[in-house]
Amino acid sequence: MMIEVLKSKLHCVTVTEANLNYMGSITIDEDLMDAAGLIAGEKVQVLDNNNGERLETYIIKGKRGSGCICLNGAAARKVQVGDTIIIISYALMDFEDAKMFQPKVVFPENNRIV
Repeated sequence: MMIEVLKSKLHCVTVTEANLNYMGSITIDEDLMDAAGLIAGEKVQVLDNNNGERLETYIIKGKRGSGCICLNGAAARKVQVGDTIIIISYALMDFEDAKMFQPKVVFPENNRIV
């Protein structure tokens, strides 16, 4: 049996930009991506702590060290700059493997790895 489990989590990062005139996705600082084990094109769930919105999109690599968290396209309508969000990715894996899997959970400070 395969189950879907938490793979990666960026906990409480701050939205720095919202770009309505982009085709879609979320742009994330490459340092944050590396720390959480995320890759460009990966599907993520975005949870907005300020307004309760939840959405799914895919990642675009942002400038390393920039602290960039930018919601693009339609997702830009669901957040405000300054909102605190959680970014989550999941993985499918065998039930027994999932029991021992350790997700990467990152708690950045001011959108930077400390």
